[in-house]
Amino acid sequence: MSAAPNDPTNPEWYEAGLPHIWLPYAQMKTASAPLAAVKTYGTTLELADGRTLTDGVAAWWTACHGYNHPHIRTAVETQLAAMPHIMFGGTVHEPALRLARRLSAMLPGDLERVFFTDSGSVSVEVAMKMAIQYRLNKGQTKRTKMLAFKGGYHGDTLATMAVCDPEEGMHHLYGHALAQHIIAPLPQDEASTAEFYRLLKHHAHEITAIITEPLVQGAGGMLFHTPEVLRTLRKAADEHDMLLILDEIFTGFGRTGTLFACEQAGIVPDIITLSKALTGGNMALAATVARRHVFDAFLSDNPEHALMHGPTFMANPLACACANASLDLFEQEPRLKQVQHIQAVLAETLEPCRALPGVKDVRTLGAIGVVELEKIANPDALRQQFIAQGVWIRPFRSIVYLTPAFTIAEQDLRKLTATIYRVLSEQA
Repeated sequence: MSAAPNDPTNPEWYEAGLPHIWLPYAQMKTASAPLAAVKTYGTTLELADGRTLTDGVAAWWTACHGYNHPHIRTAVETQLAAMPHIMFGGTVHEPALRLARRLSAMLPGDLERVFFTDSGSVSVEVAMKMAIQYRLNKGQTKRTKMLAFKGGYHGDTLATMAVCDPEEGMHHLYGHALAQHIIAPLPQDEASTAEFYRLLKHHAHEITAIITEPLVQGAGGMLFHTPEVLRTLRKAADEHDMLLILDEIFTGFGRTGTLFACEQAGIVPDIITLSKALTGGNMALAATVARRHVFDAFLSDNPEHALMHGPTFMANPLACACANASLDLFEQEPRLKQVQHIQAVLAETLEPCRALPGVKDVRTLGAIGVVELEKIANPDALRQQFIAQGVWIRPFRSIVYLTPAFTIAEQDLRKLTATIYRVLSEQA
């Protein structure tokens, strides 16, 4: 790493442990040393050296209620005393069954069968397995491909990498080792829609499902599209007897302004994946939720028609207790109104960035604010500038973005946006 060890401001555990850590998305030879965090509260990160940072990305888009919410903490403490974990193979428990029932009631249509996993990537893998085996159980052995989209991102595991953007994404190095699916432009205009339908005409016989992130392609660069795109995908899936998988790992639980992004299009996917804000950013948990007709295709006297998947920590009781407490807060506190207010402030305060040299676009949706630049030569160096200003903002690709907690105080939100403007002004 670029920062030297043995800094007297670092705690002993940092100096002793850092040489044994492999960090995510980082070239370990040149990356800046990570920050030593010791405490969180509200929307604040406290560092070992006494500095505090206002968090603008809510722990990778998860901490929708802010950090250390007392209701979630109490739920975890209570569950920890009763039963921290039990295998979900042959046994079940109240937190998981209550959560499954609540999710089924919240989701649109007949999305009613919940398969729990422990990460977003795995929830997408399970969705893909469901979609493929759905065909196999029906004797349709040739329909095993997915139709995914440029700009898309669905995870870092081997199967999910195969449905990410193969050219612009972070996984192009693995291209030769991945299963081959069909990647197309999203049908957003007349030309791309015509291309989409031409592709379906030639490949529908081998496609089992369409998969996309609704309204926002997150890690692809916070790329927005309209609800009409989702309606086009739903219509095409119905016309060609395909399943529609919506990856709401990022967009679910209020981030785009509605509880689930698909609500804005008035459609129901056949399978939906959820994670990130599911537990309010407190513990790892994900869910793959299927409609009734998908689940029914697995019911058989043939044991090979069962879904053969089962993570060891599937439906962990502590994580399910977190998620139930998080859903309580969505019911009891005005989260969606808070998101509306955040969107208004983001739109107002980020718009001046549009006039800065090198800024390509400014866009907002729900509690997402994006300043897209022509390029960012060194995202790591830019991040260090934000840290020096007392904020935690993590630029990537060509964007500087905010995905704050829904509970963020307006003064903290304005601090984040003002800092973005100030730092980018200095770059000009």
